[in-house]
Amino acid sequence: MEKIIDKCVGFQWDKGNSEKNWEAHKVLKSECEQTFFNKPLLIIDSKKQTVKEKRWYLLGRSDLDRKLFIVFTIRKNLIRIISARDMSKKERGKYNEEIEKDTEI
Repeated sequence: MEKIIDKCVGFQWDKGNSEKNWEAHKVLKSECEQTFFNKPLLIIDSKKQTVKEKRWYLLGRSDLDRKLFIVFTIRKNLIRIISARDMSKKERGKYNEEIEKDTEI
C-alpha cells in the first residue's frame, strides 16, 4: 500500500489540522510527516463507507521512535493528515507483528 504515497509531493496543512493533533494528542506536525519516511510503515485502506473522500490509516514511527496511528487522505498529490495519535496496544501489536514478518529469513 505504500505505492499510494509514492506520487505525493508534500503535505497539506492548514490552521485547523495542524493544531488539532497537538491539542488533542500532543503530536507535532513534524512527527506526523516523519512517519511517512521511516520504515517500516503500514498503510491500511479505510473501508468506511460514510466518508466522502478516500482515507487511509498509517501505522509508523517518528524519528524518536514514537509509534503513531495516522488517518490521512490525498488531495492533488499532497498528503493531508486528518488525525494523529499514539498507537493503541492492539495497533502496536499489529505493527510489531508486521515488522517481525518483514525481518524473517
